[in-house]
Amino acid sequence: MSATASRDPDILVDIRDVHFSRGDRSILKGINVPIRRGSVTAIMGGSGCGKTTLLNLIGGRIKPNRGQVLVDGQSVPDLDTDALYELRKRMAMLFQSGALFTDLSVFENVAFPIREHTKLPESILRTVVLMKLETVGLRGARELMPSELSGGMARRVALARAIVLEPTLIMYDEPFTGLDPISKGVIAKLIRSLNENLGITSIVVSHDVAETCQISDYAYLMGDGRIIGEGTPAEVQQSKSEFVRQFMDGLPDGPVPYQHPSSPYVDDLTGRSP
Repeated sequence: MSATASRDPDILVDIRDVHFSRGDRSILKGINVPIRRGSVTAIMGGSGCGKTTLLNLIGGRIKPNRGQVLVDGQSVPDLDTDALYELRKRMAMLFQSGALFTDLSVFENVAFPIREHTKLPESILRTVVLMKLETVGLRGARELMPSELSGGMARRVALARAIVLEPTLIMYDEPFTGLDPISKGVIAKLIRSLNENLGITSIVVSHDVAETCQISDYAYLMGDGRIIGEGTPAEVQQSKSEFVRQFMDGLPDGPVPYQHPSSPYVDDLTGRSP
């Protein structure tokens, strides 16, 4: 298939019948995930269900075994190195850890993509960095080092760095993990407000139901490498599917069993199990 494919112009990212395996382990089993422009789209599911794998496919870090991964009409697996590099300039990723450079100040962390990809004069660079730090409420922290930041502050600095080149698409990998309730609320508000104010498209990968549903326009729920539920957050929360209900309600037992498959307990105790 060519690097450019026919598409619905309202769909920025289109995952079509994608399969992906690592060795004998099948991770994605024919999933379809269209992402509309300008939306905040949630991809939820338990640990190990393939959410981060999906982000890596969109970013071109890995290739599917079968199926299509389209970003703005371009077939990501078919792009050569230069074309993929250009496409990635229009993407941003907010990693769960923040992934700040530990030996650079807050200001220099945010300035790094500008220095790497542009030749802006220092005066304009300073203005842009301060604008982005002001957006996330941390202009006053610009001289601090990452070791001096709380977890929530580090995540906000990483977000300022992610938007400094004004990408078309931002992907958030577990943005709420490890944060206190106030910091979760701040990050959720920023994701929503930045999406609206900058006109970008956001993909939020998370297993945090409350915050993710609060800010999303549409949600996909993954399980066993497939899409097991989708719709607006309200529609997903009202699903009658036992799989969906177990995840959304945080039930310890259900289609995903509490006990790992094993021989009968009595057989184990009496030594009769193989």
